[in-house]
Amino acid sequence: MTGDNTKTALISGATRGIGLGIANMLAQQGYGLTVTARDAGRLDTVAADLRAAGAPEVVTVAADMADADGVERVLTGHADRFETMTALILNAGVGTAGALADSSMRRFDKTLAVNLRAPVQLIQGALPLLRAGAASDPDRGAKVIALSSISGVYAEAGLAVYGAAKAALISLIATLNAEESGNGVTATTIAPGYVDTEMSAWIHDRIPPEQMLAVRDVVEMVDGLLRLSSRAVVPNIVMSRAGTDGYRA
Repeated sequence: MTGDNTKTALISGATRGIGLGIANMLAQQGYGLTVTARDAGRLDTVAADLRAAGAPEVVTVAADMADADGVERVLTGHADRFETMTALILNAGVGTAGALADSSMRRFDKTLAVNLRAPVQLIQGALPLLRAGAASDPDRGAKVIALSSISGVYAEAGLAVYGAAKAALISLIATLNAEESGNGVTATTIAPGYVDTEMSAWIHDRIPPEQMLAVRDVVEMVDGLLRLSSRAVVPNIVMSRAGTDGYRA
């Protein structure tokens, strides 16, 4: 079990895109990591790379964030190896574009399960570890950082269910600050427009990758948030794309 002086983070959706970028950044800074995604084989490959990048210890837990038992396994995996948690990175997400009139309730249930229910479960389960992490470093505290979307701030046709889930995530994190920032646990949602990841490939015919935010832009934002003192609360950050009016993905 890693000691209290080691910074640790749990990252969901850690094998691709933004989650992988954040995991690499934290590994280079010497964080002990718990990483989760659905593909066990890819998790093992990523874990080896994270150890090579500087992570002293990497726990892998393959799980679907739509499965409550899987989420519980992720929390247990971290708690069994680490005594505290410095950062909880809620990155895993799913989304489907389409008119609200044509949206299926099955997709609604899946979207809400991954984008909202899993974050609630992860936050609840991690809070004792986060409070312990904050107590071990009162000046820095512990952080929760959740990847939302600009569509959770500004309505966008075709993204009703996804946007609603991401808006709920923003509200959840704001309330978490009201309840826990006095304990040294502060939280932020990052709400970007389209980021150049596999999840955005479906819209390349209208928005080419070079016009999207870069993964490193979001990673840099996370890095800055993690460096803030426990006295600073940043509830939500909107990141829009250059060349737009700033009110759409």
